[in-house]
Amino acid sequence: MSPQDASQMVEAAGSTVPPLVAVNDFVVKFANVNGSGSASANQLFAKAILRMGIPVTPRNIFPSNIQGLPTWYEMRISDRGHMGAREGTDLMVAMNPQTWDEDVRSIRPGGYLFYDNTKALPASKFRPDITVVGMPLTSFTNAAYSVPRERQLFKNIIYVGALSALINIDPKVIEDLLAEQFRGRDKLIAANHKALHMGRDYALAHLPCPLGLTLVPSDKVGDRIFIDGNTAAALGAVYGGATVCAWYPITPSSSLPEAFTRYCERYRVDKETGKKRFGIVQAEDELSSIGMVIGAAWNGARAFTATSGPGISLMSEFIGLAYFAEIPAVIFDVQRSGPSTGMPTRTQQSDITICAYASHGDTKHVLLIPEDPNECFQFSAAALDLADRLQTPVFVMLDLEIGMNERLTAPLAWDDNRRMDRGKVMTAEDLQSGRAFGRYLDVDGDAITYRTYPGTHPTRGSFFTRGTSRDEFARYTEAGDAYQRNMERLLKKWDTAKTLVPPAIRTDAGAATKYGVIFYGSTSPAIPEALEIIAAQCDVVLDQLRIRAFPFGPEVEKFIDGHETVFVVEQNRDAQLRSLLINELETSPKKLVRVLHYNGAPITAEFIAAGIGAHLIPAPLREAAE
Repeated sequence: MSPQDASQMVEAAGSTVPPLVAVNDFVVKFANVNGSGSASANQLFAKAILRMGIPVTPRNIFPSNIQGLPTWYEMRISDRGHMGAREGTDLMVAMNPQTWDEDVRSIRPGGYLFYDNTKALPASKFRPDITVVGMPLTSFTNAAYSVPRERQLFKNIIYVGALSALINIDPKVIEDLLAEQFRGRDKLIAANHKALHMGRDYALAHLPCPLGLTLVPSDKVGDRIFIDGNTAAALGAVYGGATVCAWYPITPSSSLPEAFTRYCERYRVDKETGKKRFGIVQAEDELSSIGMVIGAAWNGARAFTATSGPGISLMSEFIGLAYFAEIPAVIFDVQRSGPSTGMPTRTQQSDITICAYASHGDTKHVLLIPEDPNECFQFSAAALDLADRLQTPVFVMLDLEIGMNERLTAPLAWDDNRRMDRGKVMTAEDLQSGRAFGRYLDVDGDAITYRTYPGTHPTRGSFFTRGTSRDEFARYTEAGDAYQRNMERLLKKWDTAKTLVPPAIRTDAGAATKYGVIFYGSTSPAIPEALEIIAAQCDVVLDQLRIRAFPFGPEVEKFIDGHETVFVVEQNRDAQLRSLLINELETSPKKLVRVLHYNGAPITAEFIAAGIGAHLIPAPLREAAE
């Protein structure tokens, strides 16, 4: 063994804390540089673990620039099925000198640091309570490759190979994934296989394999699929009958219309004529995009746009027009950190209030709030139905955590017998038969009026669409009583919406409790684990209620009324859902306790448990603990 190899073994044995030992239950984090080509290698690593039957939840943490800044790829490996983010890193793969100190600090005591030790670092750069494993990746790669880009790209595959030996990933699984990725390009397959085994063989010969963190094949993945929320939502829009998409690029929503475009090119082109049966427009700005969506929907198409918080701000006047003129529209809001530009590539639940009451005057909008890619698919199609049924804008509230990160989820299922709900649309036959038509006339008592598509009948069923006040027959008027009747009908329609949106899902604890917790969206994966921690530390159980839509159904008020204290867990500063609960249900603010997380990182079970636990432990015990 060479002196350098010997020094690596000394590094690996130098921890003053017993190394962590875990099987199929740990966190790996890659620290890379944006634009280095590491993303595909890191995804390869995650998918290899999935192919071994072990659940993985990856998260891509990236900067809001195109190249050169730090990026991280974190994955939670959990045979127990915990999919929420977790505090601390068990194995840090440190490939970025810029973030070295931060990355080393994030490692849990007893954890592992894998790094490129081509260049020696002073002892002060390490911690005595972690196990350090060094491999001369740069010198190794430079010796094997002469082309700079090849050195950069294959270095990533080489460290994947080394890690496969260190934590016991079956190399055959990685080989198969590479063969699938480069199908038809045999030279690339062979080159990547070679790089993989270069890294693996070196690790087996010179590094302490395996580490205390190991993987063994499992069967916990089951039939679940691996997909991100934006892609699932795009596919739901296709199945739901959307034919028009107008959008303006904005992180983190852009991949949704891009995926919709791919699916339309695949499924919405007439095989015989080659004619495209869809329209997709990248507009000049967000205001134009929502205008196009409203125009298309007014003409009878199913249309949507996708944006984030800044786009919602710009769209608000048109959103108000669609609400008041009662025109269907679907808006996917993939939320990020605000206000203003905020942190474009960080996650938050920060647009709840602005979307619920978007535009000026008295407005209320339907929000659908999925928890995972499967619900993104379901709610995407449901939103198109609801928009038509209610003749109003409907928001689907994703966020970056759900939208851009791949996650294990139940297979996407579709009932082929399902038919689109186009709502109350009068046909030419209806009009010809002499049925009375008043565009804003409530004839069924549910506050939803009948509409016609342009050109339905040559002489009947026409009406003016305007943003100004009008009477039941769409005739312009500023008469106060007519305006008030219309506004009261819109409010009554809101009550109808309560019966149509997905109800909140309640999960009761195994024992009676005076405590409840309300949560929604991307907070959901961390909740079960958080409640496990609370039960173990505080000996307290909580009933759960996951909000899936606004307006709130009667089950929400019943849940709050049935508990003395209800914790509302959110990823924003101002407790926006809590404010909606207080405003809409007239609930006592003292009953709803805030648990707020808004640093842009995904919320963790430990954070939730600490936030709730602080209110469950009696004050004298808290003071003693402190």
